[in-house]
Parts: sequence; C-alpha cells; structure tokens
Amino acid sequence: QVRLVESGGGLVQAGGSLRLSCAAFGRTFSSHAMGWFRQAPGKNREFVASISWSGAYTNYRDSVKDRFTISRDNAKNTVYLQMNSLKSEDTAVYYCAQASGPLAEGYEFEFWGQGTQVTVSS
Repeated sequence: QVRLVESGGGLVQAGGSLRLSCAAFGRTFSSHAMGWFRQAPGKNREFVASISWSGAYTNYRDSVKDRFTISRDNAKNTVYLQMNSLKSEDTAVYYCAQASGPLAEGYEFEFWGQGTQVTVSS
C-alpha cells in the first residue's frame, strides 16, 4: 500500500512563497508520475501540476503557470511544489497523488495524500 505524506502548507501573505513537499512510501517511487491537486471550500478538486517519472515532462494548469514549479527527487522519494507570487485564489487544501504509471497522461492517479492547507491572505 502506498502512503503519501504532504507538508509545507501554512498561512502566507499575497505575493509570498511556499514550498510543499510530499514524501512517498510503499513502492518504487521513480516508476510513477506524481501530481498536485487542490480543493478550495465549496469547489471541486482541480488539477494543479504533474511530473513524469523522470521529471522530464511537467504540466500545469494555466492559472499557476510561471508561478508554480513541480519537481521531484527520486533519491528521496519526494515530490515538491514551489509556489511563488501566491494569490488569494490559491487558497485551498493541496493534495499530492501518485499515478499508476510513469506518465501523468494515460494513467490514473490512484493514491492520494491527506492534504495540506494553504491559506493566502490578501
């Protein structure tokens, strides 16, 4: 069974930065794509970013492009989300997820973390 543990959330002022981390346990981390998702109060969960098994391929939702960066360290079984120039609309619970295969495209995200709260004050 895979376990994903997020950390790094918190309260930050608009324009500030946070880095989220997600440590993975339970199977070969480097064989699987990873993703970050978020859910704001009263809204559906939405895709934020994804990264392939090697880190060669990344994808972002339009609203976070040029502000957020997803990366991974396969030696540490950890995926990161660097968030810069944060806006109030980025406030949400952020979840990391692991895909069933090496790419985010064509594979489902089958394991999820418990989430970490990010609150951006304006």
